[in-house]
Amino acid sequence: EVQLVESGGGLVQAGGSLRLSCAISGLISVDNSIGWFRQAPGKERERVSCISDSDGSTYYADSVKGRFTISFGNAKNTVYLQMNSLKPEDTAVYFCGIEARCGSGLEYWGQGTQVTVSA
Repeated sequence: EVQLVESGGGLVQAGGSLRLSCAISGLISVDNSIGWFRQAPGKERERVSCISDSDGSTYYADSVKGRFTISFGNAKNTVYLQMNSLKPEDTAVYFCGIEARCGSGLEYWGQGTQVTVSA
């Protein structure tokens, strides 16, 4: 059974930083894309960033480019999202998910972690 568990969310002031972690277990297949997504109340889910586990290529939404960085841990069973220069509009539930390719559609996802950025 594939499981994804997020951690690292919390309350931070605007301009601050947080690092989210996604611990992945039970994934047998390779050549996937692991991504971070977010959903704020009343808004549609947004793909924030993706990273390919085959070549390490990355994608960032325009709204987070230059502020967020996605990366693997040493064993590729952990994916991090370093979030700097946070803005109140970054407030959302963040969750990680697995797709065959970035943008192909979620196959597995976690429960999410709340990120709240105060003005």
